[in-house]
Amino acid sequence: MDFRRPVEAVVGGVQGRLLAVLVEVTAPLTLRTLARLAEVSPAQASRVLPRLVDLGIVERHEVPPASQFVLARENIAAQTIVALAEVRERALRQIGKAASSIIRPVPIAVIAFGSLARGEADGESDIDLLVVRHDDVDEDSDQWSESLERWRRRVRALTGNDVEVLEASASEAAAKLRGRSELWRDIKRDGVVVHGAGLDVLLEQAVA
Repeated sequence: MDFRRPVEAVVGGVQGRLLAVLVEVTAPLTLRTLARLAEVSPAQASRVLPRLVDLGIVERHEVPPASQFVLARENIAAQTIVALAEVRERALRQIGKAASSIIRPVPIAVIAFGSLARGEADGESDIDLLVVRHDDVDEDSDQWSESLERWRRRVRALTGNDVEVLEASASEAAAKLRGRSELWRDIKRDGVVVHGAGLDVLLEQAVA
């Protein structure tokens, strides 16, 4: 999935660009302003907007000397567009829920990092996830490794992106957080907790 431009990735062309702008604003926009923000020409916008208005997805208000356009958020199709624009947040929630229901034993924490955490992931990006297990969980146990792989496949199905899993025990994570590794600095700076203990808890363990 292209998490940077989800609306444009699914709804192609000028229509997708216009909807991507409209979903992010609540104030009505003139055609020229909307076209500028969507990086299309006014002529292109004027050809597409009437169809979106006819479908009920966009509302048109006459404010002489110009018309103004706004997303019709009560429209069921427009609500689908809004949900599409929020796909990154929904993906993070679903990844966390899948971790708690699939991985056994349940990990201490699951943290998204890298481009997905920063909101920069596109269709070519990997989904980078840190999984922190309890110290008494053997990383080579069949239950752990097989459930972790099932979860990785679930995340792949959820997002459509390749998934890279970084695994560490609680004590290993604490040691890494004390270190100077650029990767772990990135996790501390950008990491988004999707399940379990927050970064502050892991950092407290690192200090202890």
